[in-house]
Amino acid sequence: MSNKDHQSEGAARSDLSRRDLVALSVAAGLAAATGVAASADLPVVETNVEVKTPDGKCDAAFIHPKNGSYPGVLIWPDAFGLRPALRQMGKRLAAEGYSVLIPNPYYRAAKVSALNLNTATFSFQNADDMARLRKLMEGLNAPGAAEKDAVAFIAYLDKQKSVDTAKKIGTQGYCMGGPLVFKTAAAEPDRIGAAASFHGGGLVTDQPNSPHLLVPKMKARFYIGIASNDDMRQPDAKDKLREAFDAAKLHAEIEVYQSLHGWCMPDMPASPDRPIYNKADAERAWGKLLELYKTALA
Repeated sequence: MSNKDHQSEGAARSDLSRRDLVALSVAAGLAAATGVAASADLPVVETNVEVKTPDGKCDAAFIHPKNGSYPGVLIWPDAFGLRPALRQMGKRLAAEGYSVLIPNPYYRAAKVSALNLNTATFSFQNADDMARLRKLMEGLNAPGAAEKDAVAFIAYLDKQKSVDTAKKIGTQGYCMGGPLVFKTAAAEPDRIGAAASFHGGGLVTDQPNSPHLLVPKMKARFYIGIASNDDMRQPDAKDKLREAFDAAKLHAEIEVYQSLHGWCMPDMPASPDRPIYNKADAERAWGKLLELYKTALA
């Protein structure tokens, strides 16, 4: 495991060497001969679906390559739930060769169409906005609720023709989705092979149900990206996470980014002094995610 500060990477070379061109030509020939599309070029299908859970029916987006079967991935949204930004993320991931389920985490309260969670008008400084958000979270935060959902979502993925059940499933989460990733990996240890948390909130608490205490129940390979302001507020969290994964003998890469909490989401409301979304760091996080999945879900 490592805990590295983010450093800027050098610019890519502007031209290709003769050897690079030959290699690309060979790769293109192989792709044409085998019918295998290049990474991130797979045509995808997006469908609105309903997943039956012990607590009702969850509306969700299921996005997968048009042809073939691939590793399944469960994406846990941030506090703003299932919306265009998450759907776009799902499409991008599906084009890389994954079958992706993105649930409405607030289905117990209402369908996505009735939630009206607008990132353009929401304010974290507005008491009414925050009270409404906490109300929505109540159903998801009830004891055992997230675990029941996780089991149902994984079962749904495993029933789909576009999911290769011979491969492990990945899960990723943002903001409040971070703890849900931990709960998923603990609830389905034999199916979850890779898990990633980006600016996850409350991964380490002083409560007996703290997500980091679930690590001994897991078998997945982890990547955890921590926001700078989260690290500043709780500087020992990364150390406790590292200790938990070390004790369980699980691989986990833990990094602190210089961006603010929420940096991966392009539609995140701006903070009082600067934008939250950071494209460069979001792309770095995306690269880390693909690296994780290609390693652990192969």
